[in-house]
Amino acid sequence: MSEPRSRRRRFRLVALVTVVAVLLAAGAVTWARIPRDDLTMLASGGLQVAADVTGTTTAGDLTVTVSTDPAPQVTVETADGPVWASPAGHAFLGAGRGELQTEEHRGYFWLQTSHNQTWTAQRIDSVTTVSDAVVLEGSLLDENGEEGPTWRAELTATDHGAVLDATLGAAGDPTSLGFFSGRSDHAGVHGFGEQFTDFDLDGRLVPIIVREQGVGRGEQPLTLLADVTNHGAGGTEAMTYAAWASWVTEDLRGVRLDPDLPESHALAVADTRTADQVGLEIQATRLRAELVAADTPAELVTRQQADTGRPELAAWTGQGTIVGIQGGTEEVRSTVTELQQAGTQVAGVWLQDWTGQRTTSFGDRLWWTWQLDTERYPDWAHLVADLDAEGITVTTYVNPFLVDPADKDHPPERNLYAEAAEHGYLVTDTTGRPYPLDQGGFDAYLVDLTNDAARDWFADVIATEVLAHGVRGFMADFAEGLPLDAVLADGDPQLLHNRWPGLWAETVHEACERADQPDCVTWFRSGSLGMAESSPLFWTGDQLVTFGAEDGLASALLGTFSAGVAGWPLVHSDVGGYTSIDAKIKDYTRSAELLARWAELSAFGVVMRGHEGNRPAENTQVADTAETRTAFARATQIFAALSDYRSEVVATATETGVPAIRHGWLVAPGTAAAEVDTQFFFGPSVLVAPVLTEGATAVEVTFPPGRWRHLLTGEEYDGGARQTVPAPVGTPAAFVRVSDPWADRLTEALADL
Repeated sequence: MSEPRSRRRRFRLVALVTVVAVLLAAGAVTWARIPRDDLTMLASGGLQVAADVTGTTTAGDLTVTVSTDPAPQVTVETADGPVWASPAGHAFLGAGRGELQTEEHRGYFWLQTSHNQTWTAQRIDSVTTVSDAVVLEGSLLDENGEEGPTWRAELTATDHGAVLDATLGAAGDPTSLGFFSGRSDHAGVHGFGEQFTDFDLDGRLVPIIVREQGVGRGEQPLTLLADVTNHGAGGTEAMTYAAWASWVTEDLRGVRLDPDLPESHALAVADTRTADQVGLEIQATRLRAELVAADTPAELVTRQQADTGRPELAAWTGQGTIVGIQGGTEEVRSTVTELQQAGTQVAGVWLQDWTGQRTTSFGDRLWWTWQLDTERYPDWAHLVADLDAEGITVTTYVNPFLVDPADKDHPPERNLYAEAAEHGYLVTDTTGRPYPLDQGGFDAYLVDLTNDAARDWFADVIATEVLAHGVRGFMADFAEGLPLDAVLADGDPQLLHNRWPGLWAETVHEACERADQPDCVTWFRSGSLGMAESSPLFWTGDQLVTFGAEDGLASALLGTFSAGVAGWPLVHSDVGGYTSIDAKIKDYTRSAELLARWAELSAFGVVMRGHEGNRPAENTQVADTAETRTAFARATQIFAALSDYRSEVVATATETGVPAIRHGWLVAPGTAAAEVDTQFFFGPSVLVAPVLTEGATAVEVTFPPGRWRHLLTGEEYDGGARQTVPAPVGTPAAFVRVSDPWADRLTEALADL
């Protein structure tokens, strides 16, 4: 496993304190309180079993055993074998009464939980059968043994495992429910949405709340400076755009809350600090969990994701790069030509500034009017048609916000903000007015996705404005910022905050259908439970333009790993990262080396899409120089050469839910390769060890057993050991096992590059 982040940072602390002290003395920053999560978590108390309920109860294919020897425990089996067990000697349900508070600033949320009463011991009083279900019932007890809420847990078998549906009684007015799932001693824990820390989450408290991920996330001095100058904007390693309650363990058990139950999207905290269990406390009093088990990690993920129908990803995305370009019609034409002349394989362009560009303190941003800026993109229809004639697909950008375009130099024909406000289509505050959300230089307003009429209207806007003139896809940005004190047409914002990305994805999916666009490709950064049913593609959000594991290139790989096992099978990242900041002490800008290394990683992925970043002029772009054009062209040629293999990998990921980008645990469990977070498998056959360190020209590769062939040099390596492999720019370290059915085809496909 990779070295813990706290250890990697500790030697920087004295220097950081000195820097901040100097800045404070000089008046460069003003000290302010830095918000942080403050989390309490229900413990799992003892489990008591009434004497007359021990034994085995069967209903259909389900068998539930309540035992007391050697310790009180509940185990669940189906016809395929055991699927779940409670922690031995400990409760599997608990309850709390307390307060949940949040603080919000520009899409950042900080979660504070507290208890003034807890019931952590559990007593099983009865076990009965109802139709095809086994029902357990009893009471929860406080620390003094006094009875509190009653509980009921109904267990049923499914085609892939079992479902546990638990509810709390009203006694004691509980506000949260704790669920505790057994595991073997410190078995690795993976998932909980897209987490940017180590793949194994053992030993952590994990907040389950979608939010802005922060700028720096521990990368110093940037994080501390962002925190003190912008109210905690540096973020923490626990912050993510995409969090939900779904996990798997290395003893091959999986738990996933049912996305169709509203309470499954409640704010929550997961706890993996106790060696023999995984705890989850949700801010609700009902929980329905899907329980699965398997013989291999890949089969485990397949079973956990089996009931999720996923849309197919359009084949054109795998034929070449999608170039991120801004600047207008002529800039797009000239950039595409330059790249093609250098040998770049171009499948699409991503033109996020199609609505116009605005400058803020954070850099170049967009006008969220969702109509074409004809001054910036004159003759748009011809541009789209000309690119299409060359086999290049045009994609753009949209998000769930609206802005008032009154201050735009050339306002669009429609004022969508005014239309939405007039019809009551916007999220409102407690006064009934549209809720203004600060975006760092301008206010924006969320369309109320709980209002059927508003969703219908917005889907039409996207279909007719965003997907007009032959545009065949877009980045579907944001959706993590629903305020918890908002007023909605239907529902509680505390239950809908984590659900909002899914509502946004459903709206986008409807828009693509209305546009009659079968090859519509949309990609999302924020995520919620079950969202993959409406979304073919995801990306890891706004990484910093560094190599770092905190918020740079390496963090994008870590996020891809956890998202993959949690339910996002197709994930990519911005080639070169996005966030560039002049922190005065250090100016974070993208280098040609970083751009080349990020492109090499993406060459062995599902989609290869670039981004100019928030400060395009200050950062190296793929078309800037002969050097950048050559390096980028080389990476795109590798990407295109893998198209046949990629097509099979993507199809399998879409069908099964097993991710295309796989941690070694999914492919080579039980080997040393399963313990490494700095290399990955692309599908089942290709092992990639990307360069994740600035200045490195070689990488350490941990090979699984077998003999492995370098796909670009042809050199062969014996497996079962860790070896140093040369990796100069242009020759990424990628391998296939010599005995693999794809070995010769892949070698031949890459032979002439």
